[in-house]
Amino acid sequence: MVSRGKAEHAQDAGRLVVRTVPVPDPGDLLAELPQPDPVAWIHHGAGLAGWGEAARVTLPAGEDRFTDAEKWLASVLDGAEVDDRVRVRGTGLVAFGSFTFDASSDGSVLLVPRAVLGRDGRGRAWLTTVTRQGEPDLLSRTWPAVPDREPARAPAGVRWHDGSLPGPQWQCAVAEAVAAIRAGTLRKVVLAQDLIATAAEPVDARIPLRRLAGRYPGCFTFACDGMVGATPELLIRRSGRNVSALVLAGTAPRGRDPAEDEVLGRGLLASAKDTEEHAYAVASMRETLEPLCAALDIEAQPALLRLPNLQHLGTRLRGTLGGGEPVKSALGLAAAVHPTAAVCGTPTAAALELIRELEHMDRERYAGAVGWVDAEGNGEWGIALRCAQLSGRTARLFAGCGIVAASDPAAELAEAQVKFRPMRGALEG
Repeated sequence: MVSRGKAEHAQDAGRLVVRTVPVPDPGDLLAELPQPDPVAWIHHGAGLAGWGEAARVTLPAGEDRFTDAEKWLASVLDGAEVDDRVRVRGTGLVAFGSFTFDASSDGSVLLVPRAVLGRDGRGRAWLTTVTRQGEPDLLSRTWPAVPDREPARAPAGVRWHDGSLPGPQWQCAVAEAVAAIRAGTLRKVVLAQDLIATAAEPVDARIPLRRLAGRYPGCFTFACDGMVGATPELLIRRSGRNVSALVLAGTAPRGRDPAEDEVLGRGLLASAKDTEEHAYAVASMRETLEPLCAALDIEAQPALLRLPNLQHLGTRLRGTLGGGEPVKSALGLAAAVHPTAAVCGTPTAAALELIRELEHMDRERYAGAVGWVDAEGNGEWGIALRCAQLSGRTARLFAGCGIVAASDPAAELAEAQVKFRPMRGALEG
């Protein structure tokens, strides 16, 4: 059931008036953010960035948290007056969301910002403003002037602390997972750990966002309700009836020079352990998407996705949604495919049970779906990876590794430490 307090408060203040107008291309979307707690979804400089809250719902634990979010959004749309003068994906009323990994966790969020600036990277840009009926829409008439712009300040005095399981204890958890896989029907489980940072002052999300987008342009840089990161993994994209996804599983470091990089890449492609881990992730996506699609094309072999600090095995999926039933929105598709084997394991139920037993923490919204959906049901959702939950002066970072029968606990810990580096660097400078 939807948490009604905040949802009804947003509706009672008057229906929403949504206006989207074309604007000159701003170039860097993140440079325009006037407030320290933005929403964002940026890939190679294109995407959406917004601020303020016109409406919001916070959802309790439950398998129906995605469905309740869609119902809430439908109620917001039913009462909204929309003037969209651009009419492309991401214009009109757009909601940003961040959902918990585990259905037993509270705290999934879906919100409609007061303002959203978008660009497609091909010279087209737009501004959407959301006001209450009777309120003046000052921003779209005065853009690019933004009143009450707050200067962004970099985090200072950052100190680091162990999270729920220090490294040696987490290695023991990995060893237990390997033993469970070898002894039973479980084939893969993804184990995560957390790391805590404390700064001298409240952390302004705009600073890590800008650093992540600049250093990892090929990732999807995101922010929603304090969850900030740059994920390499596209959970699902919907554009009309077309859907696509990028499955990642299997990881190796980058080399110190091109020759070493090539050797490491070839080793990853040939690794029985990593290709097994990857195959489970692809299979879980296939099993979910095939019934929803009239056609689904999956690359026959994984390819290398090279990022500045790591390289992954990646497989792209592209499909066309079927017409036999109402087409699922991007949010509905995200609900259908979550959790994938890339962040949970195979079989799902057994892997989730072991995660709850061995991690000794609540993942909250780490490894859950994060992204956006518009009024037409188009949108993009990623898996919240390489991220941190910001809360005042504290940042809680997360990293996880896929564990199979051949996994080595020390190697998995080393991989997790590398996966912390993007977010650590975004906080430290």
